[in-house]
Amino acid sequence: MDSLTHVVFGAALGEVILGKKIGKKAMLLGAIANTIPDLDVFLVLGDPIREITLHRGISHSLLFPFFMAPLLGWLANRYFKDNVSFKVWAAFFFTLIITHPLLDCLTTYGTQLLLPFSDYRVNLNNIFIIDFVFTIPMIVAVIACLILKTNNPLRIKWSRGGLAISAAYVLLSLCGKTYASQVFEQSLKENGISTEHRMTGVTPFNILLWYNVAEVDSGYFIGDYSLLDADKNIRYSFVKRHEELLAEMKDEYAINRLVWFSNRFYAVEKVKEEIRFYTLKFGTTGFDLTKPLSETVPFYYSITKQADGRITVKNTSGFDKLHLKDALTRLGSRVMGNRDAFVTGLKN
Repeated sequence: MDSLTHVVFGAALGEVILGKKIGKKAMLLGAIANTIPDLDVFLVLGDPIREITLHRGISHSLLFPFFMAPLLGWLANRYFKDNVSFKVWAAFFFTLIITHPLLDCLTTYGTQLLLPFSDYRVNLNNIFIIDFVFTIPMIVAVIACLILKTNNPLRIKWSRGGLAISAAYVLLSLCGKTYASQVFEQSLKENGISTEHRMTGVTPFNILLWYNVAEVDSGYFIGDYSLLDADKNIRYSFVKRHEELLAEMKDEYAINRLVWFSNRFYAVEKVKEEIRFYTLKFGTTGFDLTKPLSETVPFYYSITKQADGRITVKNTSGFDKLHLKDALTRLGSRVMGNRDAFVTGLKN
């Protein structure tokens, strides 16, 4: 989840847990506590392989709050003069910290909940990393609690209400994903596509439009489906994996990390002397997959083999190549059921 979501979620949850005892301080401490796991970004130091390996790593594991919460509870019990015991403080911080990685599991990035026992990335793919419908109820609740006086009984109702609406939205997204996944599964069978490795994910800023990536021997069939589509006929594009381009580097740590991070949903292309690695688990909705990925998808990892044999990796975001207004307009049209939104664009 984005930082703003963690801040307002932590503030609202902090108010629910300790607002009656310590007032608005609960919101501040809740916001801080729910943000703590993301301090792992300072371990990245500009290295893309460290970024995908360390971010959402040990600080996002289920073990982390067992160590951090007692420490924060002890500090709060010692330095704050509130009538709150160490056990209550520790439980407060434990709840705020452990909910951070659980929220992150809703997205596609992947969260290493089981470290240090396993580096498996848990990702439910049902909420986009930025979703205003999910976040806005909590923002409204926090603003209301900031305006209302500390002893106003409406504060707890606002905070609970904001959290409840956002929780209901998550449940709706899980229902939407389950239904869309069933549609994709049936469609793949009808098209004679056999796969044992596929994923369904949500597209940006909504829970109506979903994409599916289905692996076959040499690549992936990728399609999208909106819950507002008139029928269940999925249009699939095929993306070739080109794993042979990594043959000489397949045992390199950096390459292994990229494949691991991608959950094995990836494609590779060679552009002049540059090897480009595309992570398909994030989806390619809106891009023209009839063309090479290098011509349409601006997000990739550039892999270079140095003269001394070392492998270097650089990530390219490519936001400057996106026409954001047009992309969002097309996305909105596709969400509403226009299957041609990404093919022909919109008529003025």
